[in-house]
Amino acid sequence: MDLIQSLETADIQPLSLSVPVPPTLRDGECYHVFISYSSTDYQWTHCLIDQLEACGLQVCYHDRDFLPGRTVLENMSDCIQESQKVLLVLSPEFVRSRWCLLEANMSLFRDCLERKPIVPVLLEPGVSVPLHLCHLTYLEANDPNFKNKLLKVLCTPNQQLQGSTVLPFHPPSIYNGKALQPLIAVNEERLNKWDCGQFSDMEVPDQLRLIIEDQEQYRKAVRMINSVSENKVLPFWAAVMMFISVGIILLPLFALSTYMIVIFFGDESLKNKTLWAFIFCSLYCLFFGTLTQLCLWGKDQGKHIVREMQKALGQANIILSEEKVLMGSQSNSKIYLVYVSLDRCKHEFAETFSDQVCAEDLYQRALLHFSSGYACCLAKRHFPFPQPSSTGHLEGGVCFCQYVSQQLSVDQWE
Repeated sequence: MDLIQSLETADIQPLSLSVPVPPTLRDGECYHVFISYSSTDYQWTHCLIDQLEACGLQVCYHDRDFLPGRTVLENMSDCIQESQKVLLVLSPEFVRSRWCLLEANMSLFRDCLERKPIVPVLLEPGVSVPLHLCHLTYLEANDPNFKNKLLKVLCTPNQQLQGSTVLPFHPPSIYNGKALQPLIAVNEERLNKWDCGQFSDMEVPDQLRLIIEDQEQYRKAVRMINSVSENKVLPFWAAVMMFISVGIILLPLFALSTYMIVIFFGDESLKNKTLWAFIFCSLYCLFFGTLTQLCLWGKDQGKHIVREMQKALGQANIILSEEKVLMGSQSNSKIYLVYVSLDRCKHEFAETFSDQVCAEDLYQRALLHFSSGYACCLAKRHFPFPQPSSTGHLEGGVCFCQYVSQQLSVDQWE
């Protein structure tokens, strides 16, 4: 059934006599809820607004309540400030719209400062929830009981929402290891396994623009990774020439040695035949030996490049960790990015080691050697060891401290 039809029929039925009473507006509050939505969802949203206002709720939305002559940012800030709650109508268009993402970001900023509840409404199944809202419990518009759940939340005073079973109210925790869009090498189509991928440092991905304050730091980190191809990669033609050169140098030495052995120990009449047979066998061995060595070189060089990329990623993560971003890679053409705060793990290093200089040095070394693997595990939601029994610093997952401890224990036993 179409969402508009379901809202006009099943979801938006006249309320019974047991409609919750809207909470009292306090000083500085003019609205019960500020609704942020995309213009493409105008019909659905305004149908909902009419029903909410019919229940006595004071609703704020931009088409009607933004003051002319003021900037959009000023209007959004004031309307969110003057509202008890923020309702976000999440649809594909909402997620694509930067203005809507900015509204979501601003409301989360208010939430962090004043514990203002945010109510995300998932308009369609499968909508990709924006990064800044992933930690919130959302309501689904196609839920048969959607209207009653929404009214219960909107009519519950903010101070009572902490115990609500409809919309659990948690302190904001957006740094929970959320995977971001991966970076794909621009030369991926023609990239050999023994080459390092080249990644664009011109455009900062849209997801990161909402997170990284100093975007030059991101570009600096990408340039560190791109430098691997300049300093650590041996070109294929150079490897071929190296093996052939070695063979050309050794072949005359082998031929001369054989010739001397034949003269000293063998029949002199056989020396020419023996010499030519040896040269033929040497060339045969040189050809297949070079081919074998190149195959082994390609395999080893592929692993070498990934290792060098991971080292470069560790250096990049020393910079990006301050922006709550980590990078990781297990191949030469793809980089995973995750959004995670290491502040509590860094504090754990400082508490564990009394010498602050030593603690900072160990933390930097941990980032250098382990941050790439940790980012990959977070991005893929898989760790190569059982979930630790103790609670770490990452809500619902393995924190950096636990990962480093586990990796060190494995390395020690190996």
